[in-house]
Amino acid sequence: MYDDGDGPGAAATRLTGRAATEERPLSDGLTEVVLDDGRAVAVKRADGIEEARAEAAGLAWLAGAGAARVPTTYGQDGPWLVTDLVARGRPNREAALDLGRELAGLHRAGASAFGAAPPGGPRDAYIGRAPMRNVEGADWPTWYAEHRVLPYLRRSVDEGTVTLPEAAVIERLCARLPDLAGPAEAPARLHGDLWNGNVLWGADGHAWLIDPAAHGGHRETDLAMLHLFGCPHLDEVLRGYRQVTPLADGWADRVGLHQLFPLLVHAVLFGRGYAQQALDTAKAALAR
Repeated sequence: MYDDGDGPGAAATRLTGRAATEERPLSDGLTEVVLDDGRAVAVKRADGIEEARAEAAGLAWLAGAGAARVPTTYGQDGPWLVTDLVARGRPNREAALDLGRELAGLHRAGASAFGAAPPGGPRDAYIGRAPMRNVEGADWPTWYAEHRVLPYLRRSVDEGTVTLPEAAVIERLCARLPDLAGPAEAPARLHGDLWNGNVLWGADGHAWLIDPAAHGGHRETDLAMLHLFGCPHLDEVLRGYRQVTPLADGWADRVGLHQLFPLLVHAVLFGRGYAQQALDTAKAALAR
């Protein structure tokens, strides 16, 4: 009988009800486990229980919209999370077009408020390995400044990654957000960390969403994340999106506003280069 104590195989067995027969490490904290019925599942070990709980709740919330493709989640047990393993393929224009349509449907599923956590998810969640607190607000510019931009700016200043004069520039942008944010929109159901690494291009010819930092937010934030680090066939993603839901006038000019949050998260996690990019982004937005 296969037995690996409390490792990935044991977690897969507990959460699927099937015996594990083989393990294959995929990356740090992620393991492919083959079950005795031949299926392969992905077993992820988070840094802590709350991180795993947030991701499990986020995946369930995204799946509940019935729009975007999300791997089936078998459950979360302590720091362990077990999902279906999606076989990897290559990006293609048809899958990108479908992804855009699916993202529009996901966003239209909505949220109860900006900053709303997925049902059953913790308020103190994560984006990547950075803490992300879900505090609800009714007004996007105010909520975005207070609960997405400024907490990471303050931490960057405390850690010496951003200087006080540089922080003042970003604070000026936050004060101007009501004038720069565009038309008011209802809260969207966001993936929340939608860079290309969290879009899994499957061997089945479809795009799948993984590793969310799901919350209620502005739909342009997800699209800005796709722009930030590059996404294959992004033009097709946007074309598919607009086939379902038009984007508000001036959305392209607001991409930088929505990128400020992930840039400051990266400054906290990875240092000065991203802090400089956040500062440049804020200056460009203020100059408009």
